[in-house]
Amino acid sequence: MDVLIRGNNLFKTYDMGETKIDALSGIDFEIYSNEFLVILGPSGSGKSTFLNILGGMDTATSGEIYYRDMPLHGASRKKLTKYRKEAVGFVFQFYNLMPNLTALENIDLAREISDSPLDAREMLNKVGLSDRADHFPAELSGGQQQRVAIARALSKNPDILLCDEPTGALDSKSSDMVLDILKDFAKTYKKTVVLITHNESIAKLADRVMYIKDGKIEKIEKVKS
Repeated sequence: MDVLIRGNNLFKTYDMGETKIDALSGIDFEIYSNEFLVILGPSGSGKSTFLNILGGMDTATSGEIYYRDMPLHGASRKKLTKYRKEAVGFVFQFYNLMPNLTALENIDLAREISDSPLDAREMLNKVGLSDRADHFPAELSGGQQQRVAIARALSKNPDILLCDEPTGALDSKSSDMVLDILKDFAKTYKKTVVLITHNESIAKLADRVMYIKDGKIEKIEKVKS
């Protein structure tokens, strides 16, 4: 399989005065193109730190990490910004929509920083909200706002979509809809989706599940279809 991102002996250490805390402790991993990977672990396990490093929002203290053949370790701020702009989409637990822009305008805003964006209305239709294009965030439910946020991230046409507890603030029906959208995106557009969660029930939707605890990868399992 084509490896999209790989890491070797990756550490992230936080200096807390006299104490040093390893959020990541020498992890090795490969993330493949066109896969749905769920990273499962309890709060404080290091999974959010891992996601931030994958997305170029943070850097490792030591070790190596590559996007395709491009080293992200030791990369300049300019190079990491370019990587985030061209290769990465983000979906967070909280939607971060611009309140003074409509759903469609929020999506268009993200498309402006992409070199090969997908059609905004097509993405809005993809998340089942074509009839809400002219609605402002305050006029949308929490589940609808999260779907707009996903459409915004998808419209960038990223190689990898990083999702940080995207269903954490949603009811079960909205959660199922969001997860179906993410799974479909990976399959239809042949993209990589990495989703972190503490919810074990989400793992069954993945192609593979990575279990993280105390800053270490305990195991990686392929999910039976």
